[in-house]
Order: sequence, then structure tokens, then C-alpha cells
Amino acid sequence: MTNDDLSSAASAPISAEHWDVIIIGGGTAGLSAALILARARRRVLVLDAQQPRNRFAPHMHGVLSRDGYSPLDLVADGYREVRAVDGVIVNASVTETRVIDDGFEVVTDGGDRATGRRLIVATGIRDVMPDVPGLAEQWGRGVVACPYCDGYEARDRAIGVLASSVAGLHKAHMLRSYSSTVTAFTALAGPVPETDRLILEERGIVLDDRAVTRVVTDGDTITGLELADGTVAPVDVVFAEPSPVALDEPLRQLGADRTDGSFGPWTTVDAFGRTSVTGVWAVGNAGNPGALVPIAAGSGAMAALAINGEFIAEDVAAATERVAAASAGVGTPAAVGH
Repeated sequence: MTNDDLSSAASAPISAEHWDVIIIGGGTAGLSAALILARARRRVLVLDAQQPRNRFAPHMHGVLSRDGYSPLDLVADGYREVRAVDGVIVNASVTETRVIDDGFEVVTDGGDRATGRRLIVATGIRDVMPDVPGLAEQWGRGVVACPYCDGYEARDRAIGVLASSVAGLHKAHMLRSYSSTVTAFTALAGPVPETDRLILEERGIVLDDRAVTRVVTDGDTITGLELADGTVAPVDVVFAEPSPVALDEPLRQLGADRTDGSFGPWTTVDAFGRTSVTGVWAVGNAGNPGALVPIAAGSGAMAALAINGEFIAEDVAAATERVAAASAGVGTPAAVGH
């Protein structure tokens, strides 16, 4: 992927027209929505801050036809495909969103303004790592989070699970099918209930309640976790439990409802990604913190179908009104003689 693949390509100011749809975020979900809407001949503007959540990972997995593909190359492919059907992508961060009479207005960090009939927020999340020296430096390589994304690559290796909560120990159960050598480090999670401990141990999962003080590496390769007593527990890969933080400022500014869930408060959406704010959708991790790449792409597609369906329904309703008005006018005194 080159810088040219992701460079801005607007031939006119983004304020030059009232867009059908403005999409904030140019990751998998946002680009999926943009592709379908642009192919439906809707005028689409994507504003992308170029900060996809998975940019730290060299490869993504479990994505049909793209298993092992670079997530940044996937975004670059999406840019080219959206632009090929006349979608407009501009590299900018959105700092302000507000409702206007005919839709929404957004303001970028460069001071540019754009208006549109509908708004899709695909800003995703950022991961806050546990405060362990060396952990962030290995993020996306020796330190990962998702068993479905990286469990197969860890098969038959020494897997460490750095649990930040008792509920997070479920990840150790998920990883047991990939390896017979799974150690759950539980100091961050606190005391493990006796029943949970016995079940984990019965499945052959080792529990270690010593605090992890740093990640040990050999060059760029993780080799172990140093513990509070100075010993080093050998591991080949660590599955951590980062805290997801929603990048939902555009949705907060518009007053979108939120619902408490296992990841904390999150924007409330329906099956199509509709929020409580009429005309606003949240897709990908903005609407579902657990969305993997294929789920994010699907959520963008669902929102696009719903929005285009609304546009068609509006056009049909307007045509129906004109037909009804014309029919009502036939035979009236005002109509005679014209």
C-alpha cells in the first residue's frame, strides 16, 4: 500500500454540494457502506482520519478470500473500489456534527464543512492496554486479543492469557482448543472464584496469580512474561484483554442513545445500524464493539441498504403525491381550460 492509495481525491470543496450520505470513518464498515451507496448512484462523501483499529496488525484472519491479508491493504482496495464508482473520500477528522433542516452538517479538523441528507458514523474504537511495560510495543504481533482472529496461528504453542477480569478468563477456555499449553495470568483480574478455578484446572489450564511486571522479548519476538518474584514464565504469544473505548464523539454530539453492555455504555442501534437520532447510523465497532472485520463489513452493507431504501421510499411517496394531486385536479373548475 502506498500513500497515493489513501490520499485525498476531492476535485471540488466538500461544501460544494449537499451529499446524499456523509460517512465518518473509512475503515471496513464505512467503505462497505460507501461502496454500495455509490453503486446505487448516491452522492457519497467519506471523511477518514486514517486510524483503523487493526492498523497495528500485519495480517487479518477469518476474512473469507482475504485470510492473512494486510488490513491496511484491504482499506487501500476499498478506497480504489469506492472511488471507481464516483464515491468521494477525503482524509480528514470530523470535529463537529450537528442537525440542520435538511439533514446534517459536519466540520473537519481543517475547518471544512459538509452537509448531507443522511449520516453514517463508522469511527470504531481504540484499545487501551493493561499497564504492563512492553505490552503495547508487541500489540498486533506477539500480543493480540481475539482467539478467532489469531488463535489458529497460536496453535500448539505456549499461550499466555493476561486476564483483566474474571469474565475475561473465558478467553482461556476459548484458547484451550488451540493448544494444550495455556496459562492464565490472573493478578489483574483479582481473586478467582473457587468453582471457576477448578473448572479451568480440570481443562488443563494453568492459573498464575503473580503480577506480570514486563514483557520479555528476543529482538522483536516475545519469549515470556516476567513476574513479580523475578521469574520469567515462557510464552510464545499473549492474549490480552484491552479495554475498548468508543470513538463516538460524533454520536455524542448528536445525542444518540447508549445502552450498557458487557463492554460498557455503547451507542444503541437496531439490526440495520439505526441510532435513536433519525437519519443517523452507527456501523462496525461504532455500533458493535465485538464486530470482527466480516461483521463490520456486513453492518456497513446493511446500513447502506436501509438508507437507499429510505431514499427510494421518499421518491415513490413524492411521485404518489404528484399523481394524486394531478388526479384530484382533473374535472375541477380550475383544471378546465388549461
